[in-house]
Amino acid sequence: MTDSGQSAAGQLDAELIARWKAGDQGAATSLVERHSQALARFAVSCGAREDVDELVQDTFVRAFGSLDSFRGDSSFRTWLFTIERRLLLDRLRAEKRRPKSLEIGEDDAATEYDALDQMIGEESGARLRGAIGHLTPTQREVFVLRVNEGLSYREIADTVGTTEGAARVHYHNAMRAIKESLDA
Repeated sequence: MTDSGQSAAGQLDAELIARWKAGDQGAATSLVERHSQALARFAVSCGAREDVDELVQDTFVRAFGSLDSFRGDSSFRTWLFTIERRLLLDRLRAEKRRPKSLEIGEDDAATEYDALDQMIGEESGARLRGAIGHLTPTQREVFVLRVNEGLSYREIADTVGTTEGAARVHYHNAMRAIKESLDA
């Protein structure tokens, strides 16, 4: 996306936020419609498999509840990714404390078919997902935010709580690891 595209998107988000603060509930709906798919993709790419819609909803609930604290230092979407990332980390910590169930049921069967499979075929998609799955959590987040969401390194750094230089290094290392995995 170009800088003018980002600023236009940022202006639209700012206008919608102002309208929502003034009581326009339709503005909140527009914000959700604009950003929910990107949040869902990010959640799935970071390993969320269950309750993705609930996670996206929780992200918006938290965002709207603390909208007064949004300073606009980053884009609204970047801020949403940051909120969602924190919710994901909270979920992971809670899951680690929860005892594991040994029962396997029909709900455990993989039945979903994502756009990546349609784009590059099942085998290539599985190899790529496997390679991404072997990345460190930070590399995976940086890779997904850069490749799938098109965020700048500055926005990625803001989202994952690191420096722009570190985001570049994580992305470079992720690309190298994926290439090595796919070439093997």
